Amino acid sequence: MRRWSLTAIVALLFVVVLLPLDHPARTDQTGSEKAAAPVRFDRDIQPILARCVLCHSPGKAKAGLRLNSRQTATAKLESGNRAVVPGEPGDSELLSRVVTAELSQRMPPKGEPLSNAQVDKLRRWIAEGAEWPEHWAYRPLQKPDLPATPARNPIDRFVNQKLAEMRLTPTPAADRRTLLRRLYLDLTGLPPTAAEMDAFLGDKAVDAYERVVDQLLASPRYGERQARHWMDAVHYAETHGHDQDRPRENAWPYRDYLIRAFNDDKPYARFIEEQVAGDVLFPDDPWATVATGFLATGAWDESSLRDIREDSIDREIGRNLDRDDIVTTVMSTFVSTTVHCARCHDHKFDPLRQEEYYGLQAVFAGIDKANRPYDLDPKVAARRRHLVEQEARLQRRGEAFERALREPAVQAEVAAWEKEAGATVVKWQVLEPAECKSEAGATLTRQPDHSILSGGTRPEKDTYTVVAATAVQGITGVRLEVLTDDTLPHKGPGRQDNGNLHLNEFTLTAAPRADAGTAKPVAWLSASADFDQQGWTAGKAIDGDPATAWGIFPQVGKPHAAVFALKEPLPNTAGTTLTFRLQQTHGGGHLIGRFRLAVTTAPQPAVGTALPEPVAAVRAVAPADRTDRQRAELAAYVLAEKLNRERASLPAPSLVYCGTSTFAADGSFKPTATPRPLHMLQLGDIRKPGPLVKPGALTCVPNLSYRSPAEADNEGTRRAALAHWLSDPQNVLAWRSIANRVWQSHFGRGLVDTPNDFGRMGSAPTHPELLDWLAATLQENGGSLKKLHRLIVTSDAYRRSVQNLAACAAVDGDNAYLWRMNRQRLDSESVHDAVLQISGKLDLKMGGPSAKQFIQTPGPHVTPTLDYQNFDVDAPANFRRGVYRFVFRTVPDPFMDSLDCPDGNQLTPTRGASVTALQALALLNDKFIVRQSEHVADRIARTQTGTEKQVAEAYRLILLRAPTAKESTAVGAYAEKHGLANACRMLLNSNEFMFVD
Repeated sequence: MRRWSLTAIVALLFVVVLLPLDHPARTDQTGSEKAAAPVRFDRDIQPILARCVLCHSPGKAKAGLRLNSRQTATAKLESGNRAVVPGEPGDSELLSRVVTAELSQRMPPKGEPLSNAQVDKLRRWIAEGAEWPEHWAYRPLQKPDLPATPARNPIDRFVNQKLAEMRLTPTPAADRRTLLRRLYLDLTGLPPTAAEMDAFLGDKAVDAYERVVDQLLASPRYGERQARHWMDAVHYAETHGHDQDRPRENAWPYRDYLIRAFNDDKPYARFIEEQVAGDVLFPDDPWATVATGFLATGAWDESSLRDIREDSIDREIGRNLDRDDIVTTVMSTFVSTTVHCARCHDHKFDPLRQEEYYGLQAVFAGIDKANRPYDLDPKVAARRRHLVEQEARLQRRGEAFERALREPAVQAEVAAWEKEAGATVVKWQVLEPAECKSEAGATLTRQPDHSILSGGTRPEKDTYTVVAATAVQGITGVRLEVLTDDTLPHKGPGRQDNGNLHLNEFTLTAAPRADAGTAKPVAWLSASADFDQQGWTAGKAIDGDPATAWGIFPQVGKPHAAVFALKEPLPNTAGTTLTFRLQQTHGGGHLIGRFRLAVTTAPQPAVGTALPEPVAAVRAVAPADRTDRQRAELAAYVLAEKLNRERASLPAPSLVYCGTSTFAADGSFKPTATPRPLHMLQLGDIRKPGPLVKPGALTCVPNLSYRSPAEADNEGTRRAALAHWLSDPQNVLAWRSIANRVWQSHFGRGLVDTPNDFGRMGSAPTHPELLDWLAATLQENGGSLKKLHRLIVTSDAYRRSVQNLAACAAVDGDNAYLWRMNRQRLDSESVHDAVLQISGKLDLKMGGPSAKQFIQTPGPHVTPTLDYQNFDVDAPANFRRGVYRFVFRTVPDPFMDSLDCPDGNQLTPTRGASVTALQALALLNDKFIVRQSEHVADRIARTQTGTEKQVAEAYRLILLRAPTAKESTAVGAYAEKHGLANACRMLLNSNEFMFVD
């Protein structure tokens, strides 16, 4: 038996992996054959004019010529001539300029002149009347009649008709093993298991295939697969990108929304609306708020949008670019339109005006990318929303509301509160000026009102200390007051940044003034605080939630206090020194706010916190003697306290990183109360503002307009109006776009192979009638994407083999007309997940925070240092599906990157599928593959003994078939020499595993 060396095996493997696919180059027709074909504007003329519009477009109309429409092309020029005179080539200036021998007059002025064939096309086109049809993408959507070509699936009628026109012969159907593997990988991103393959091959029922299709569409794995496609299209990642690539710990709920939406087969119109304005249109559905994570999938420039001055030009540039990213994502994803090309001037090729681009920017002029709180429990969400609305009414205090506060029912609540609180008003004595210090040496500044404001660089661990002396006898309670500061956002109090600062220890000690060294802890019976953060205890009360880093929620901008009722009064024979320590044990932030100590001798010091002075003054007046104004003031305070208590009793909200105006300020990065005014910029220059623009959409879509009520114009109504414009059945771009994307997910290429560009510079559909039929059928089926998937995968076109037919390849080498199935390589997540499934290590847990498959350590800059190489390959995080992997924009996973995992900075409507030596090396040497190969071998060894049986089982698990006699001999010899794990690794590196079929 011949034994192969490892070097020989590797060399052979490179040859196998790098073999070119069986895709012969396209064979073009001769020039004479093309000349004989009818002239078509989209196919023959538009590519020629693409060179001309560089100088003759709406943004740069040299000599007054614009070649963006038939109307402008046939209009009079500055010279009085016409570039195109339909039916008269001899009178057409365009034609004379492209054929002239005078170099100063020849067009185009630079580069190679037009070829004779191109000139001939232009001449014939003008002679035939210069037909310039409306662009296919903007035509009204009408469901075409089915072709007469017989087929059981309507899709095949369109495809087969085109094949007949092109005289192409389709390949036969793929074998059942190949077909099942293709179906599983397409719909779930996982191959079938060996048991599932055996069951299918043994099922002889005529509907066996269709039943598997239904089973896979109902599988939770379906949503995970489709979500990954969508995440590519919208450049989802979980870090900010740019120079400060800070992680977004709350981006993942949007990913979970996508998986849930696809699995639930959410109607596509609703799917659009939720992602653009779900929080506005469906306020009772918390997942609709999570869906707006779509608006924040792109990068975010922390330096420009948070760290520099609010009134700087760089901040405005940053905002303009950030809105551009949102507009680009929305319009490229939902309507396959390159509207962002109109940022500096009217679109050179498509009927998109610069004003329309800025109108779309205006739609999003009231939101930013930030963490937004939400409640998954709809009842909690509704209750919190009601409380927020009540608080807003309370702050507005209109005349009608003032009258309501004096109603008997409300005053009865006030009376009950007064009775419960007791008749004694606790009076507090502010202590003498305090000594303030930081044990770790942070800078502390004394304040004139005996409080402190912390600043400077925060250490990893520190204890703030406030010391005060008092001569008060019999102290029964101590109050720590947290004051506001007009220099802070929202007046504070809070903390400086979004680090992990938690004040998790309050310690109070007392000592005789003359002997501070004998200080002893002071015990208290109870503590209450009106600055508890969403139900946190007093021990973690000072703004422990990153969502509200600049103010104690919910009463932002108001003083707050914690009251400690002592177990027994403090003796004070010669004065007492009180020391209050606030221990911070986690790095990442420092306190900002002003703190003050006070004491009382009241018998019930903890019966509630100190009342504001105006409220205390009203309470001191007998109820019968109070004025209407005083009654309303006291009722407002009681109602506010009631709302605060109820808010505090609710569960802490979750957070999602999304496009929102509901977020806590972070330094100078603050939400805007109303949409920011937006100007059209000359040449896109922020320093050259033009007229103000109103929110709007595109006018090129027939029978459809952007409708937002002017009387209720706010950022929410703007987004809602755009969401309705996008999802409208009349929006032909949106429905054609998604039909094309679904088709692409199965064939590797759309019917339009520029899925983000349906404009004139994009590709024309190879099967325009089929595309319209699919889009119209999707609408008729209520926007059910599952039904569309089912229709496609049950077609004959989908089930064809990848076999190459030389005669067909000579005519259609790119397989544009679908005479065979396109051969596709497994994408990076499918490779990762399939290997885990084969090894038996795949963790199918769904949802939750993303798996960090790297070692993360703080670096000198904001972006953490990531170590993928030394991460434990057997860590549980490594066994999650690829869709749950934490994705950094600037520090990609080298293994996934080698397999063409997309760059999170770019919209990726179509993944690359390279075949490189680097991939072969990664599949041979990466620690993940090496370790999983060992797990596969261990799995096999547990059930099979003897090399021949083990090799057979390896083929069954990895390639889903039995080995041939030759393969069994060769791989068996290799396994005996180098071990079963290395043999498994070789099979995982084979083309048969790495390609769908």
